[in-house]
Amino acid sequence: MSLPDELAARARDIIAGRVQPVPARDSATVAVLREGPPGGGAQVYLLRRKSTMAFAAGAYVFPGGSVDPRDSDNAVAWAGPSPAEWGRTLAADERVARGLVCAAVRETFEESGVLLAGPGPDSVVADTTGDDWEADRLALIDRSLAFADFLAKRGLVLRSDLLKAWAHWITPEVERKRFDTRFFVAVLPEGQRTRDVGGEADQVVWQRPAEAIELARQGSIFLMPPTHQTLTELTAYDSVGAVLAAEREIVTILPQVLEIDGEWRLVTS
Repeated sequence: MSLPDELAARARDIIAGRVQPVPARDSATVAVLREGPPGGGAQVYLLRRKSTMAFAAGAYVFPGGSVDPRDSDNAVAWAGPSPAEWGRTLAADERVARGLVCAAVRETFEESGVLLAGPGPDSVVADTTGDDWEADRLALIDRSLAFADFLAKRGLVLRSDLLKAWAHWITPEVERKRFDTRFFVAVLPEGQRTRDVGGEADQVVWQRPAEAIELARQGSIFLMPPTHQTLTELTAYDSVGAVLAAEREIVTILPQVLEIDGEWRLVTS
């Protein structure tokens, strides 16, 4: 991937020690899956980020965002693998792992209306489309409501078992906004449906991974490298069940900037 002139100049400054890279913020993103029409395989939920966004403007992405400091609160009601277990999976300490899993669930609800939580460890919310749910979603977005308080007032527990760790990407050091992002996959809970909830996105779509990759190849949509890679990996599975059964080794990917034949390029290996 070639770098625009501005980032190429920044790369030179970083390499020369004139500029320090921006720290990467912990974040989480979730590829929400559902079974498509018979014989069609799994579909994934994608949002197109508004063209006015400071990061990844116009890109099709999975729901996700930065960890809120309150996501690491021990008050978050929890069911499923513990934060300590997630820490081993994510190669993170327990507090960071708690925040990442909580952010994954919270951001997915904020950006799609899908809530990976239920009244108990074996149940999940069936419908999140009422006006009261929308009020809570907006309060979570503007941070006037903490996720722990949201769950508590509704008598719900976060279902960490509904998430599967998939990948770990860190934004290249040359970027002005950087994220240390854990990628997860999850299945759309039975009875729930996604909504075009607005906010940072101006369009949403359910798409087969292979179709999204083809649209990107044609130039019809724009995919960031981590999204493109994740969708490419998902094309290897013919069903949601196969995705969930996949063995994953989480390897941290930090793309590097290199000058190749006089051109500055972003490479992942």
